[in-house]
Amino acid sequence: MLNIRVMTMDDYDAVLALMSKTPGISLRDADSRQATARYLERNPDMSFVAESGSGLCACVMCGHDGRRGYLQHLLVSPEFRRQGIARALVMRCLSKLEALGIHKCHLDVLKTNDAAARYWQRQGWQLREDIDRYSFTRPGNANA
Repeated sequence: MLNIRVMTMDDYDAVLALMSKTPGISLRDADSRQATARYLERNPDMSFVAESGSGLCACVMCGHDGRRGYLQHLLVSPEFRRQGIARALVMRCLSKLEALGIHKCHLDVLKTNDAAARYWQRQGWQLREDIDRYSFTRPGNANA
């Protein structure tokens, strides 16, 4: 039986392990224990994990800036894919955002992650071609 619940810092090691073994996912300094704790504290009850009898099998992190929502790290273990788990996790996030009056959500997909790009397009998410994202990282923090 599958159980979806709010992600806590107690899940950090299992989430990191899932991220580490998932192709197309890039781990950065921003995925550190401290940064993840800050994120979950700033966005309470908005990130979720799914557990099976054998442990954590999926996760998603969700947050917002007060105007727009953002999804990060939607991951489902390969043996649990195509069961609607990702969709259920995303719907929980979108419902939380909607309850806060936030009706638009963004996410980033690495250009090299074709499987994720296909997934999001099949789910009705639109690839933005009208904007470019620019990032600034302070010197000494190249992997942020």
